[in-house]
Amino acid sequence: MTDIKTKTGSGAIEKSDSEWRKELTPMQYAVLREKATERPFSGEYDHSFDPGTYVCAGCGQSLFTSDDKFDSGCGWPAFSAPATEGSIAEERDVTHGMVRTEVLCSKCQGHLGHVFPDGPGPTGLRYCINSAALKLLPE
Repeated sequence: MTDIKTKTGSGAIEKSDSEWRKELTPMQYAVLREKATERPFSGEYDHSFDPGTYVCAGCGQSLFTSDDKFDSGCGWPAFSAPATEGSIAEERDVTHGMVRTEVLCSKCQGHLGHVFPDGPGPTGLRYCINSAALKLLPE
């Protein structure tokens, strides 16, 4: 195989299924590539408030900062805003008999979690994100 990381014109990263499986843990693969959800209160970053930047576990793109992390009590890491404009993408999700907004990494299209309109100010948003989709780069 000659093309491990293919960058599209938009800067997005695309990899084959076998490449993703090689690079990610089984839980990371299930969440990022198959849109699974880890059990509530089971992720390593749910109660972690160490300073740093949370990057995509699939491609390393900056997604959230510890400054925007808060304890929502929902069982998953929660953030009030993305790290930078354009670092996440959103899609309508109508699975499981609900209408929600899915949050994806804009670079590799990995599933991160969902965003809800019940967060703190100033955004009023709660980005409910799977720990398995993240890696913390400490300050």
